[in-house]
Amino acid sequence: MFNLISRYMQNLSIEQVNTFALSKNINLSEDELKFTYDFVKKNWEKVIGNPNLLHLERYKEKFSEENFIKIKKLFNEYSQKYRNYL
Repeated sequence: MFNLISRYMQNLSIEQVNTFALSKNINLSEDELKFTYDFVKKNWEKVIGNPNLLHLERYKEKFSEENFIKIKKLFNEYSQKYRNYL
């Protein structure tokens, strides 16, 4: 499973991140999108390895209040849903 995720992440584009966010009703500003993309590309292995180590509150100032609430809810939802597969 890790190899599959790794290959996907190597090819992940900023447009894919934006499309996913929009599909979840999260309209990221240009700065929010760039931060999210860079963060995901750099930290995905750590987050997948132990999602409990990610403290989203550290990054609250990087997002609008509305987007941060949506991102936090989405992260918690996906963490619960896919925890057993990682």
